[in-house]
Amino acid sequence: MKQQLLLLEDVEGLGRSGEVVSVKPGYMRNFLLPQQKAVVAQKHTLRMQKKLQEERAKLALVDKAESEELAKKIEGLSLTTEVKVDQEGNMYGSVGPVDVVAILGKEGITIERKFVLLPRPIRELGPYTINLKLKEGIPASFKLKVLGEGGIEKKKVIKQEEVSVKAAEQEMIKEAEEQAEEAKEE
Repeated sequence: MKQQLLLLEDVEGLGRSGEVVSVKPGYMRNFLLPQQKAVVAQKHTLRMQKKLQEERAKLALVDKAESEELAKKIEGLSLTTEVKVDQEGNMYGSVGPVDVVAILGKEGITIERKFVLLPRPIRELGPYTINLKLKEGIPASFKLKVLGEGGIEKKKVIKQEEVSVKAAEQEMIKEAEEQAEEAKEE
């Protein structure tokens, strides 16, 4: 049986402050009430609803202005990060939302991890567009170039491998030709 609650704070995936929502008893008992994010919706608590909604509307205006300003800073940024790679250019680990927050933090831009929209962690070197969804749904994006240690790009690593393979092939051909000449001389 679901319980009606009045939200005192915004709860991700549930609702905003001042909304009356229905939740399962366990979620209410174990999370919302102990964290003081909601109260049981009764006649005397519903009087608070209008006040909470007005406060939320004011906060939404402030959040939207801050998010738009932050989005202007972020748009058009082109950042790079270096990660550890093996000899073939494969990454050890990945670049995830926490790493993106740290990369932006180095540039003086503070965001929360939940704003980073990465469907899955980045596991290969190369350029990427990182999308963000800031407060009040304001979108932003920036370019992130993932390089190997020492600024090595995957393409360069592959080219180096190809060069070494070609050099080895040429040496084998020369040895075979030399052996053929020696066999003719005998």
